[in-house]
Amino acid sequence: MATKSKGKKKAPIKAPGRKPAPRKGRFSIEGKRANGKNAGHDLQHEVEQLLYRQAELLDSQQWQAWIDLFTDDGVYWMPPEPSHKTWEGMPAIFAEDRNLMTVRMKRVLHPDAWSQRPLWGTNHVVSNTQIKKVNPNGDIEVKSRFHMMELRRDDVRHFAGSYTHHFRKTKDGYRIKLQRVDMTNAQAAFDYVLQVWV
Repeated sequence: MATKSKGKKKAPIKAPGRKPAPRKGRFSIEGKRANGKNAGHDLQHEVEQLLYRQAELLDSQQWQAWIDLFTDDGVYWMPPEPSHKTWEGMPAIFAEDRNLMTVRMKRVLHPDAWSQRPLWGTNHVVSNTQIKKVNPNGDIEVKSRFHMMELRRDDVRHFAGSYTHHFRKTKDGYRIKLQRVDMTNAQAAFDYVLQVWV
């Protein structure tokens, strides 16, 4: 008759290459939650939704709501070429704070605004969103690509390039501290100037 061996129980054998599963609510070394979502997934989603909302506000001509996406000291800047590092003392296609944005909005909405009398509209597509930098205070820098089609009567114009956004974290969510627009065709010849923001 076999007898039971006495002594300490042996530890269970671990399969090679297996790692213990992270506990609920914790992050593993790879930066993933227990449910498999990437740690930065929520931030990426929030940023993309903000960019999509901006495009929707521009295309639906909700100018004031779009301006309200900016911080009080926010700036919309479109340099004539990518080598420019500042708008101060330099030529710019756009270099507007909220006050200048409001002036442009009122001019566009004026009943006698010639640029708005014919059939006119825009359509934005935003993609290739990358979070480039996350600061300790929660502010982030984001790079993305855009394409905008503008219709005016029978004329169609296309603008494309990249956005660089500096988003500031506030109690109401992220707001735009700086929006830099580098248009690929910024140096192209156009029949008439841009009336609104790209």
